[in-house]
Amino acid sequence: MAEQTTESRKQARLAILELANMISVPMSLNAVVRLNVADAIWEGGSNAPLTAAQILARVIPDGGGDAENLQRVLRMLASYGVFEEDIGSGERKYSLTEVGKTLVTDEHGLSYGAYVLQHHQDALMRAWPLVHEAVVDPSKEPFERANGEGAYDYYLKKPEMNELMLKAMSGVSVPFMIALLEGYPGFQNVEKLVDVGGSGGDCLKMILQKYPNIKEGLNFDLPEVVAKAPQIPGVTHVGGDMFKFIPQADAIFMKWVLVTWTDKEIKHILQNCYKALPAGGKVIACEPVLPENSDDSHRTRALLEGDIFVMTIYRAKGKHRTEEQFKQLGISAGKGYRCKEDEDCPIPWCRPLLSVCTNHQCICMEV
Repeated sequence: MAEQTTESRKQARLAILELANMISVPMSLNAVVRLNVADAIWEGGSNAPLTAAQILARVIPDGGGDAENLQRVLRMLASYGVFEEDIGSGERKYSLTEVGKTLVTDEHGLSYGAYVLQHHQDALMRAWPLVHEAVVDPSKEPFERANGEGAYDYYLKKPEMNELMLKAMSGVSVPFMIALLEGYPGFQNVEKLVDVGGSGGDCLKMILQKYPNIKEGLNFDLPEVVAKAPQIPGVTHVGGDMFKFIPQADAIFMKWVLVTWTDKEIKHILQNCYKALPAGGKVIACEPVLPENSDDSHRTRALLEGDIFVMTIYRAKGKHRTEEQFKQLGISAGKGYRCKEDEDCPIPWCRPLLSVCTNHQCICMEV
């Protein structure tokens, strides 16, 4: 076992220890979101380095708390690039990095903080020790095994969870849509657009504001979802089931819809899309796209981690897919496929599919 004393073996043992203790990272992130640490440091844009005691005084203004324990959390997250640590003055002070700034609440009351909290609710945490069950028997996802029913049904019965999920989706959707609308011109010449799985209609509202040529927007989702949707000028809320029909339009937009469905289900959804489109119509679907080769980049890791999240929480056979897998799904649904290079897409982690510019390519499906 002499080889175990080599430097590479030492690094291997350190790496497995880091992985085994990795739960400290999301749980500490969860803690700083709950404590509103990012807003306390940001304080209107100052982002001045603060000690843990100074931050604690802002998040618990009535006094109390343990500054030493807060510093332990901040220091660990600083090693992952969430905070910048400054010890030049002889004591540790912390400010926000670009990563940390994503947790700052904006003028609309949104941030990525709700996304963090949504991932770490008790019902979801109960599912994670059962990930191996998705390998043993994929007929039932770990969330259902842990909670007695699927995530979507469970959420509908828990208003507080559903509200947090909607807030989380808004927090990540708004910056995504801003980037999409800045870099993708595919809504030009569209007069009638349907957003499948559009929830409250936020994305459709942003599209219509950017493209006044769209005279009619249809926000299509389950009846119980659109029943709570606010009135939006130019938008009609339509309740229904995409597996039964999709309203007719010049173009169909979907964002993060296909990821939780099986290949067979996606084929059925796409076929319903094609039935709803005229000649020359198109499907514009924004979905995560896995790279063919695995690497240790932030983008690849985020996509692969998201894939396991889908498998664990939503559907054991729902999944993130590669570009080739999406291509084959499109072909199997009965329509053509064409691909066009586009290196200027502003969206770093979610390659949109079917007529939306991506990091590397544009995949178009037209009727």
